[in-house]
Amino acid sequence: MNIVVLVKQVPDTYSERKLDASDGTLDRDATDAVLDEINERAVEAALQIKEANDGSAVTVVTMGPDRATEAIRKALSMGADKAVHLSDGALAGSDAVSTAKALAKVIGTVDGFDLVLAGNEASDGRGGATPAMVADLLGVPALTHAREITVEGSSVTVRRETDDGVTVLTAELPAVVSVGEKINEPRYPSFKGIMAAKKKPVTTLSLADAGIDAGEVGAAGALSSVTSAQPKPPKSAGEKVTDEGDGGQRIAAFLVSQKLI
Repeated sequence: MNIVVLVKQVPDTYSERKLDASDGTLDRDATDAVLDEINERAVEAALQIKEANDGSAVTVVTMGPDRATEAIRKALSMGADKAVHLSDGALAGSDAVSTAKALAKVIGTVDGFDLVLAGNEASDGRGGATPAMVADLLGVPALTHAREITVEGSSVTVRRETDDGVTVLTAELPAVVSVGEKINEPRYPSFKGIMAAKKKPVTTLSLADAGIDAGEVGAAGALSSVTSAQPKPPKSAGEKVTDEGDGGQRIAAFLVSQKLI
């Protein structure tokens, strides 16, 4: 079984994130970059499936600048077998649709994929639509928000838990599955795994290598754009209410003024 995992390098959530003043996009060079945590869980899910199915291989796919190789190496050190890195300056400013198109093209370069795993949503965008769009472009089923994944023969079954209850979904392979934060706890790379990752193959592709039209990606090919942006205003001081017999009324009046009640 050939398993593909979509991963993304994102700004560290513990650092201050900034927007580029020129175009309103996220300034990725202003902060430390890490492998998105939800992608670590997707990699872990792929490794567990690999361990349960002899002869399986895990290929990591990412789209990003040169330094995204750091995220790739983290996934390889966890146990993935190889990686494909789409890196081209023309990709800067791509929106969710053009990103999905590019990723689908790259997945097409992986011979005979059976299962594509991804996180539900990246921490730097929160769009949550890319896995489903990739599935649509590949013409395969999309099983989203998985809490558990089971592969048996030529089918995959996921268990999805929501506020409305539990849903069990089954589809024939190949398929795309996106995972949620509760699916597992990612393993820590061992020293042996870190050293082995340095020797694992990483294929770097340009847009031309992947057969992607430069006009379909980047800011020029985006279907959405940022028209204006401004920093989050500092938190203002709260209003202190001293109870002089009318504290309840004053609090109620404040809540009404804020349209909270």
